[in-house]
Amino acid sequence: MKALLLIDIQNDFLPGGRLAVPEGDAIIKLVNDLQPQFELVVATQDWHPAGHQSFASSHAGRTQFEEIDLHGLPQVLWPDHCTQASEGAALAPALQTERIEAIFRKGMNPEIDSYSAFFDNGHRKSTGLADYLRGRGVTEVYLAGLAADYCVYFSAKDALAEGFAATIIEDATRAISAEGWEKAKADLQQQGGRLTPSTAVLAR
Repeated sequence: MKALLLIDIQNDFLPGGRLAVPEGDAIIKLVNDLQPQFELVVATQDWHPAGHQSFASSHAGRTQFEEIDLHGLPQVLWPDHCTQASEGAALAPALQTERIEAIFRKGMNPEIDSYSAFFDNGHRKSTGLADYLRGRGVTEVYLAGLAADYCVYFSAKDALAEGFAATIIEDATRAISAEGWEKAKADLQQQGGRLTPSTAVLAR
């Protein structure tokens, strides 16, 4: 069975949000159109406690988008975003949620970031998503959402490592950095991941 994973389509990642992805809102209508093509739709939410260690504001003298070592892992220092129960953490109002069977929240441990839908950045704890998908008989996942070069990319990589076929629907995602996205795509394809236009999915 194929599942659609909707990654972090949240207010803070849309234009006007605290960590806006350029044209992030442009994918929402397409994502809504894609959902009926899948038997299972699952969403993720970044869900950070206040004072999360990935926030630049948690590190005196550091600036946003600087990279530091955080407990042995490289960490970009982000603007405060997707703080638990905030308006910024809410799913985008225009996103149709009727078909979303489950929502997996990530980034809740204040000491470690979590880009992937499956694990934290150190692969120290699982979100339980892989077991959930296996329990539903899923063998293949398609990914859409934000941002292409971070949470979508790392989710696809972990899906492959967990034994799922993984395809990113390329026009149903947007990146923070065009250069970073090109590198991510090359890495993903080298590991057996695929990219497809939405037209190929909608034509099924």
